[in-house]
This record gives sequence, C-alpha cells and structure tokens, in this order.
Amino acid sequence: FVLPLCAAAAPVEPGGALPALTLTDQHDTPWTVAPSTKQLLFAADKAGSDLANAVLAAQSPGFQSDGGIAYLADISAMPALVTRMFAVPKLRELPFSIGLVRETDVVADLPRQPGKVTVLDLDQGVITQIRYAADAKALRLALGLAAD
Repeated sequence: FVLPLCAAAAPVEPGGALPALTLTDQHDTPWTVAPSTKQLLFAADKAGSDLANAVLAAQSPGFQSDGGIAYLADISAMPALVTRMFAVPKLRELPFSIGLVRETDVVADLPRQPGKVTVLDLDQGVITQIRYAADAKALRLALGLAAD
C-alpha cells in the first residue's frame, strides 16, 4: 500500500477550533487572531476583498477592535510585483488592519465561496457559525450593522 505523504487539510467547521494564523498586516506588523476575536472576515479573492474593504472603511475608527473583528485577505494569487508596487501601498491607506495571506496553503482549510466574504463567528477561538456575504447589505447584517 502507498500512503499519501501529506493529507489534505480538512475544512474548518462549526464546533472546531480556528487554526492558528500568524501573519503580517499591510504595514508588515505581526497579525494574529486573538482569543477574544468574535468574528473573522476572510476574503479569498479580489471581489471579496473589495466588499470587505468598502464596508469596513465606512465604519468609525476602532470599529474592528471594539467589535472584536479580525479581517484576513488572501493576496497569494497576485503576482509579487503587483502586490509590492500597487496592492500593498493601496492597502496601507486603509484605516484598519488586514492580515495578509501570501501563501495560499496557510488558509487552505478556511471555507470560501467565489466573490463573497466568509464570516466566521468565534467564541474563544472556536467556530460557532460560518456565513457568506455576497454584498454590502449582507456583510453589514453579519457584522450587526444597519442594513441600509
């Protein structure tokens, strides 16, 4: 019998622990999901990232930290030159922290749907619910904001 050398990562599910994520943000500052984090927003593609950026940018300063919200964006598919010259400088202009995924295998087990933001509700690092927001109204509702 031939056994696979590495097993595929099992997708995270409600009731399971969020995998440890130690990354950097858009300012090259260490970024992790704290145990007190209540929601993790995960944008696996540009459309999801644009949606999350727009909704978070419209909130007051401190919204993320006050609400226990962490935001993670997968930029691994972007060519390195584009990332370095254009994407990261643009992200640095945003008034909130974004954990940047530069290697896709780091988040291989996080659920995703094309063009949507994955919203993982957390309780002390344990996933209690997984939702997907396809538009600003749905994301605001998931964040407990008015849907207007």
